Amino acid sequence: MGIAAGEGKTMSQELVRTAQSMGARSRGILAADESTPTITKRFAAIATESTATSRRDYREMLFRSAALAEHISGVILYDETLRQQSPDGTPLVEIIKSHGSIPGIKVDTGAKPLAAAEGEKITEGLDGLRERLNEYYALGARFAKWRAVINIDSRLPTAHCVRVNAHALARYAALCQEAGLVPIIEPEVMMEGDHDIERCFEVTEFTLKTVFEELQAHKILLEGAVLKPNMVISGLKCKVRAGVEEVAEMTVRCLKRTVPDALPSICFLSGGQSDVDATAHLNAMNAGYETPWNLSFSYGRALQAAALKAWHGKSENFAVAQRVFAHRACMNGLATQGKWRPELEQQAAE
Repeated sequence: MGIAAGEGKTMSQELVRTAQSMGARSRGILAADESTPTITKRFAAIATESTATSRRDYREMLFRSAALAEHISGVILYDETLRQQSPDGTPLVEIIKSHGSIPGIKVDTGAKPLAAAEGEKITEGLDGLRERLNEYYALGARFAKWRAVINIDSRLPTAHCVRVNAHALARYAALCQEAGLVPIIEPEVMMEGDHDIERCFEVTEFTLKTVFEELQAHKILLEGAVLKPNMVISGLKCKVRAGVEEVAEMTVRCLKRTVPDALPSICFLSGGQSDVDATAHLNAMNAGYETPWNLSFSYGRALQAAALKAWHGKSENFAVAQRVFAHRACMNGLATQGKWRPELEQQAAE
């Protein structure tokens, strides 16, 4: 049985409202969707055992921060976290919602080697996705995330790799919107390598063009979707790395060539940048350029790294870790308005 016209219109309106809220000016998205193996590695760096309880305690500490109400529009969760409750029995989803923030969920099952394509990957997780999305909606999620990995060097990526990942992103996005969830579409051109910013521009432009061709073919409602791209930036091993203004100019130029105006928001990934670099680049875009979309953030490590170190696995450090997290969120909130300044970082350290 198909969806009645009135029901379809109501669902579309909900998708549009949610997508607009996710990229609202002065706010951005907290990516707290680290897989269990990934967060275990991060906990090991602060000599903290990774258990279901310690992972819950750490994330609850972030979710109870005042930063959520002021600067975090949405939180991407891992499956485990979406189902967890605080010690007092409150679902973590409800804590997020109580701050006016929107719960979301990572739904891909990871990037795996692409057959017959040395050095390239394809993201998996489409099997059974329709049923999982319906369950996640019932659990309180209102958006989802799927990440495609595009490796880059002098010969990569191949057009085949970009196309199959774009196709998977579009299939995922269609299933999300069918279930009433806003899809975050994340094609990440990786920072690893010695490529220069011009090579990153070339690959990012081709990747985004291909992604939006597939989204159009799959009849995605762009007004009810969010793009989470990489910035156009030099590789981490590039001998002469581009400065802040060049990153901002080339990123905005690339987006204007490839992203339709109908999309409400672009929430950048940090992709291995330092905390301050990710903030500075976002700020330069908003301070220097007019765009048809809100330019915001969807950061994981660039929001959490300092707070994780301050927490150090100890409940007595909750308050200081929350202050550190709130500062980072505030800096990025200012960057969405082009109002961040380097001296604000120095003042916080004094």
